[in-house]
Amino acid sequence: MTKKPIYDDEELDILQALEAGTLKPVGDANTRRKAHQATAESTLKKDQRLNIRISSRDLKSLQARAVEEGIPYQTLAASLLHKYVNGHLVNQR
Repeated sequence: MTKKPIYDDEELDILQALEAGTLKPVGDANTRRKAHQATAESTLKKDQRLNIRISSRDLKSLQARAVEEGIPYQTLAASLLHKYVNGHLVNQR
């Protein structure tokens, strides 16, 4: 089951402009693209290892949730940690 993305107002404005064909390229697009690509690569680079102990119950729950999301459980765990340390993990209970 694929979840429908949720967009904020700025993202909706960009999507509408893209669909309307009113977006204009910036003058230094190649330079900016390379800078953004370098930032993305350094952000996504997994160059450290973390070994933790968790309960088997939590691990089974994590693995089950990963199956629901269609991703490996290690990827899900890394994503959750990344969101938490960046303040983007929100408790929805």
